[in-house]
Amino acid sequence: MKIKLFISIAVVVMGLLAVQLPVKAEKVCLVTDPTDSPLNVRDRPNGEIINALKNGREVYIHEIALDEQNRSWAKVGGYYEGEYRIWGWVFREFISCYER
Repeated sequence: MKIKLFISIAVVVMGLLAVQLPVKAEKVCLVTDPTDSPLNVRDRPNGEIINALKNGREVYIHEIALDEQNRSWAKVGGYYEGEYRIWGWVFREFISCYER
């Protein structure tokens, strides 16, 4: 009985740790906005602007989605002041990617 309880607690703790730790994507991308202006970061595909990223900024894609006009958007994250963060959604055409 004690072993089952221990295993159950261990599984719950491992699950919580897995949810809390950020997972960095495999594909490395750079912001390459042809207008040479900062790339808007949005709260959802084609949603409200919440931030902006400069050209040349390294980002990692976590998810791809289409908006109502069937345009591709990428949910991106990256490092800021030594911490990995998920930033939000950017227009997919304005980031260039390669495998690491």
